[in-house]
Amino acid sequence: MIKTPTSERLKIVVFGRRNAGKSSLINQIAKKEVTIVSDIAGTTTDPVNFSMELAELGPVVFVDTAGIDDEGELGRLRIKKAEEKLSIADLCLFVTPSNLPIIDKEKEFYLKIKDKKPCIVVFTYFENENKIEPSKQFLLKEKWIGVDNIKSLGIVELKKKIIQTKEFINPEPGLLDNIVNEQDFVLLVTPIDLAAPKGRLILPQIETIRELLDKDCGVFIVKERELKYFYDSINPKPKLVITDSQVFHKVAADLPPEQDLTSFSILMANKKGDLLPFIKSLSKISQLKANSKILILEMCNHHAQPDDIGTVKIPRLINQFIEPTISFTWEKKIEDSSDIDNFDAIIICGGCMVTRNYYSSMIKLIEEKDIPILNYGIFLAWVNGLIPRAIKIFPQLYEIYNELYIDKI
Repeated sequence: MIKTPTSERLKIVVFGRRNAGKSSLINQIAKKEVTIVSDIAGTTTDPVNFSMELAELGPVVFVDTAGIDDEGELGRLRIKKAEEKLSIADLCLFVTPSNLPIIDKEKEFYLKIKDKKPCIVVFTYFENENKIEPSKQFLLKEKWIGVDNIKSLGIVELKKKIIQTKEFINPEPGLLDNIVNEQDFVLLVTPIDLAAPKGRLILPQIETIRELLDKDCGVFIVKERELKYFYDSINPKPKLVITDSQVFHKVAADLPPEQDLTSFSILMANKKGDLLPFIKSLSKISQLKANSKILILEMCNHHAQPDDIGTVKIPRLINQFIEPTISFTWEKKIEDSSDIDNFDAIIICGGCMVTRNYYSSMIKLIEEKDIPILNYGIFLAWVNGLIPRAIKIFPQLYEIYNELYIDKI
């Protein structure tokens, strides 16, 4: 793997009406034809991504979206797809033709996004400030730039303007921020099973190794079967052991109880969102009744294996340890908030292939419905008797757990 994953790139989402010049703008930034350009309104249907490196911002991805004034039944679906991208955006480019009057849908959408996300107004077909359509003069009070779609003028200035927004953009935290320090020694337990791509490790493992090296830490990597031999042989002992959640039980059995231990999935979920809703939900999950319904939200794209964690292992453990009559539904995403009304609990993956913005928005949506929620890693640690040990590396969370549950569950 030589490219930064899309989920780790800053998302710059381009919004605007049909034929505003969104696609040609991205092509000019990319200096090649990334997305189709046409005079026919509605050429862009589904969002189109283009990844690149952008100076001090580093790896970014530009997302081209359908026009916010699209029409008809298909048009409404395209607008919905475009609006969904707002949840993942780190920066919005609001593209509007400088020579045309503003339309109601443009104004409504701009007012909707400007208070939610950092935003730059891009006037396309731009000649000079004096020729901007009078109905759009109010946009000059915001961050704006003018570009000439025909002559490709203003593109360098636009890139500079984007880079200048760096201070307003919150990048994703590191997997191990505030957990390890320079010259710490960390041991990773990485099973090589059917889910591991041939010749490679899975994404959370790769990211963990890279971050430990970036933090000038020492890294020791073993499979679960060799853990005890090597752990007993090495000295000094590692500050932290990080394991795949699926072998929590065996790994814990091979380590002394005082050894700090957590999982890749727990670290990833902490990076992508907030672990507190999962901890608060533990007691509610444990009290699920007969015929309860659980939604398993596997947001990452991978081919399900015969002993897949989301479709096989977790349901089996829930039926074994909580209630045998609980039933399950599997989805990749929540299309509409009403889609989850009939579920008694939701269990989500670690989110390694989605953005922090998206992951956090899913958690917030579920919390607002007052539905108990767990992440794969927290659930597997819990059923293996490793909560609160697996969250001890997060002192505030560990303290909250003890306040909530000590002598109660």
